[in-house]
Amino acid sequence: MSEPMVSTADGIVQGNAAGGVLRFLGVPYAAAPVGSNRFAPPQPVTPWPGVRDATVAGPNAPQRTKAFPGLDIVPLIGKGWVSGDEYLTANIWRPDDDRTGLPVMVFIHGGGFVIGSKDAPVQDGGTFARDGVICVAINYRMGVDGFLPIPGVPTNLGLRDMIAALTWVRDGITQFGGDPGNVTVFGESAGAMAIADLMASPLSRGLFRRAIVQSGHGGMTRSVPVMQRLVKKLAKILKITPDVSGFGSVPYDALIDAVEAVSAPTARIDLRDEGGHEPVFGISRFVPVHGDDVLPQRPLDALANGAGAQVDLLIGTNAEEMNLYLVPTGVRDKIGRLLATYVLHKSQPHARKLLKAYGIGAKGRKPGQALTDAMNDLVFRWPARRFAEAHQGRTHMYEFDWRSPMFGGQLGASHGMELPFVFDTLATATGEQGLCGPNPPQDLANRMHALWIRFATDGSLPWAEFNSETRQVYSLVRQEARHEPVMPAAPYLP
Repeated sequence: MSEPMVSTADGIVQGNAAGGVLRFLGVPYAAAPVGSNRFAPPQPVTPWPGVRDATVAGPNAPQRTKAFPGLDIVPLIGKGWVSGDEYLTANIWRPDDDRTGLPVMVFIHGGGFVIGSKDAPVQDGGTFARDGVICVAINYRMGVDGFLPIPGVPTNLGLRDMIAALTWVRDGITQFGGDPGNVTVFGESAGAMAIADLMASPLSRGLFRRAIVQSGHGGMTRSVPVMQRLVKKLAKILKITPDVSGFGSVPYDALIDAVEAVSAPTARIDLRDEGGHEPVFGISRFVPVHGDDVLPQRPLDALANGAGAQVDLLIGTNAEEMNLYLVPTGVRDKIGRLLATYVLHKSQPHARKLLKAYGIGAKGRKPGQALTDAMNDLVFRWPARRFAEAHQGRTHMYEFDWRSPMFGGQLGASHGMELPFVFDTLATATGEQGLCGPNPPQDLANRMHALWIRFATDGSLPWAEFNSETRQVYSLVRQEARHEPVMPAAPYLP
């Protein structure tokens, strides 16, 4: 096995070669976020002497993962916290040949801004390198360190990390054989939300040419004053002052304990905006904030004013996103009408009317199914369409509608289901507890993976653009685009 080396601006890195792919793992794009750097914007890497070993993925951001009923989610989110200071790093995969000027795809992982890493098996970028693309995956600060607007700390540090990583790609990917003028950023869930926010940010302008937003949109940001309620709540739980010295004094394990406490469904904290809407619907307490230099405006307002118009956008959702949260837990089949209304009312001021629009109370219609269908559209599908409508550049929309046979066929086209198809890594999500069940269709993975590469290479896709009149949405299973009617959720979102 050869030992490939690349000379970067910070020093020489040595990766490994296998199966026609060169891998460089754990390459720093910013200094370790510890000590005086912990609550600071990402700082430059200190150059290293000699050759740096880039064959081991290295640490990731502090986090705590939990088992999921009946599903192996390690392939989707990784094994949890790998401790270590130097975790603002990137993995780079490229073909094992002499080609240069290759398209570049930068992946930003999901996980509710509190879990996940660049090293989850489902997102192995070697499949893209195999097919002629340079793939990069990054870590970023999460939770308290990345997305809590602590007084005295720059806001949106997690987004600033991503901007630093994309700047590092722009300035250094040529050394790995990539074209810095042909960068596509793609991500799923929280990673997709972040990309939608970066499209709206003046600080990331010019850092990427295209964006693929999988099960995400720009509707999940909060104002700083609303997020200050979370700062104070966490400080109270931790018995510290709600400032940088207070949070800086707490060990990570205790911080994560507090994050879990405030994230519990029973936690008493109101994160609704002035209109009574909670834009994240309780899925995560930690999200980017608007009203700073990273996001001066709400992302949809920024897009309406022309932000991101120079970026080609591929955006889409899965047909049954909320099934991941409500089917394995049994909530969908157990919840009654009163509780369904109460749950939704915590995020949506017109919960009764909205659930009625989704058939609650109709004969033979289970309240939990009405809640699930409503939240599919409220949380993911309709806000993604609104983002597509607001984007003034070229926009294509897809729907991932392949249904997993897990949980007696009830898991369906749930959140996260498209990832092993996009990366052509079905083996990681196959089996008795695999997200995709025992025998997912390889031909669909072949087609999706090729579509993503085609878009990243030259921006082309085989269906018409999306706009508010024609509303063309491409079914990845049927391989055709159709007009999609406005959803019943539309009048109930701000």
